[in-house]
Formats: sequence, structure tokens, C-alpha cells
Amino acid sequence: MEGLVGTVFPLLLMFVLFYFLLIRPQQKRQKAVQQMQSDLQKGDKVVTIGGLHGIVDALDEGTVVIKCGDGSRLTYDRAAIRDVRESAAGV
Repeated sequence: MEGLVGTVFPLLLMFVLFYFLLIRPQQKRQKAVQQMQSDLQKGDKVVTIGGLHGIVDALDEGTVVIKCGDGSRLTYDRAAIRDVRESAAGV
């Protein structure tokens, strides 16, 4: 019986450590990114996962139209937005 506890306890301890050091922080980051993407507003300055910098010109349920520096408008999926540099609400 003690051999079983001595074998199972380290495995259980490793799982708990992996959860708190790897899994839980990743879930928090993923939730924050989803929140940021759902809170997008017209006028936000954003960066896409491809590195394109622009301003949100229009929003749809699953897409975002980004106005670039040369005036062109490009349509992206919401999931392609990596970062909001400046929020329109903060202006």
C-alpha cells in the first residue's frame, strides 16, 4: 500500500505543478485575447498577427475592416487582431 502511495503522489504533484505553471496561465492569456477581440470598437488602432498596423473602420460579427495608412481598407477575421495599441474609448 505504501509503495502505491509513494508512486502516485509524485505523479499527482507533477500534474498539479503543470496545471498551475503551464495550463492555467495559458487559459488566462487566451481569455484575455478573446475579451480584447470582442471589445474592439471603430477607431481602435490595432496590429494584426501579420504585423499590419491600422485603424478599425468597421466591425461585423466575425470580421473587422481595417483602414491602412494609404487609405485602403482590408477585411480580416477578428481572430487576426493581435493587439490594440490605442483604444478609441481612451481618446
